[in-house]
Amino acid sequence: MQPDEKIMARLKPGCICKGIKLIRLLEAIDQGADNFEAVAKITGIGEGDCGGKRCRAKVEELLADRKPV
Repeated sequence: MQPDEKIMARLKPGCICKGIKLIRLLEAIDQGADNFEAVAKITGIGEGDCGGKRCRAKVEELLADRKPV
């Protein structure tokens, strides 16, 4: 991740309901989380008012982008 991307990830929301920033989701994926449930366990996303309806698609997109070729 480039320095500018890291700064933006610190500012962008990853989970609006829980107030979790995008950087936390990326860190969880870098730590080995390979599905939504694993990311949720590490970060606490999916436990907000929407039950993961808002953040699940974003996490799945991040996972697809991070998979090794």
